[in-house]
Amino acid sequence: MNARKGLTILGATGSIGVNTLDVVSRHPERFEVLGLSANRQIERLFEQCLAFRPRWAAVPDADGAALLDSRLRAAGCPVEVLSGEASLEAIASRPEVDTVMAAIVGAAGLRATLAAARAGKTVLLANKESLVMAGALFMAEVRRSGAVLLPIDSEHNAVYQSLPYDYSGDFSKQGVRRIILTASGGPFRDTPPDRLRDVTPDQACAHPNWVMGRKISVDSATMMNKGLEVIEAHWLFNAAPECIDVVIHPQSVVHSLVEYVDGSVIAQLGNPDMRTPIAHALAYPDRIEAGVAPLDLCAVARLTFERPDPGRFPCLPLAYEALREGGSAPASLNAANEVAVAAFLEGRLAFDRIPRVIAAVMERSGRGPADTIEEIFAADGEARELARAFVGGGR
Repeated sequence: MNARKGLTILGATGSIGVNTLDVVSRHPERFEVLGLSANRQIERLFEQCLAFRPRWAAVPDADGAALLDSRLRAAGCPVEVLSGEASLEAIASRPEVDTVMAAIVGAAGLRATLAAARAGKTVLLANKESLVMAGALFMAEVRRSGAVLLPIDSEHNAVYQSLPYDYSGDFSKQGVRRIILTASGGPFRDTPPDRLRDVTPDQACAHPNWVMGRKISVDSATMMNKGLEVIEAHWLFNAAPECIDVVIHPQSVVHSLVEYVDGSVIAQLGNPDMRTPIAHALAYPDRIEAGVAPLDLCAVARLTFERPDPGRFPCLPLAYEALREGGSAPASLNAANEVAVAAFLEGRLAFDRIPRVIAAVMERSGRGPADTIEEIFAADGEARELARAFVGGGR
């Protein structure tokens, strides 16, 4: 076996980061943790530094970085603590790093993930917003630098495993008809729509199958998460919008499927545990133990599927609309959603108003190109201002 892979984890204290370190801890002969980053969870990052002894730890906030540095020095743990937004880009692009787990949630992860792609790293992409906001720019950097891009979302990882090994991005040449992304339907799949206004943040975050962060849990409940994944799938697999379908699969055992022109449908199945796609991408093309329980199909007993109701889940058609419109529309969609979800989690917006805020922003925001990082963040900023105004105005 070759020397250990040098790994940076952007967003180490979130659920993806924690699960990544769990898999890594099972294979110390394969992986060396070089860099870790966190936003606010300084105590957890401190504990991770003690356990994995990275070379660098990055915290955007200077006060948080100073606290971490002080605690590490007192513990005799020789980790270099970096601060500021540029510190994330630094630990993602340093020459010693082979692989970057991009797991920062939201638009905040775009610059560092893009820096990893520009540096030609193997990028394990859990930050779907990088492709939602800047798909054309991001994929152009991947091609230019020779970076390797491996998806971590369970759905896209399942598609990746179900496509031909030598998939070139051309459906017609390789006999692919469509991609089918599965969705659990979240905690309110059967809740009467007139009761959604009274949903609390804790209820929205109580996902029936997956353990996730609060923002992504709300996105799952509205199915915006699936809408963002549709946009991500377009860029990852060069799939036209009409070649990407979504089905609700409450058991979360079939993680996604690929249909071929001969009628074959190939799927990837497994227990709902993010360590499976993480282990697949970390060791690719090898397979390694992930700590995931074997799938017992007899215990599952039934696998059911249904079409999503756009009236119940209006965020999904909004995402398709943004994808078809292109340009800066997906960045505006994502920004409006982040503001609306944050307002809901803070108790300032009713759950059923999240899609209304997004629709209002999409209707009123300007449209432009998304060819540069400056254009993308300009669209993001405009959409956030509009969303905040709609939230404050009771939209």
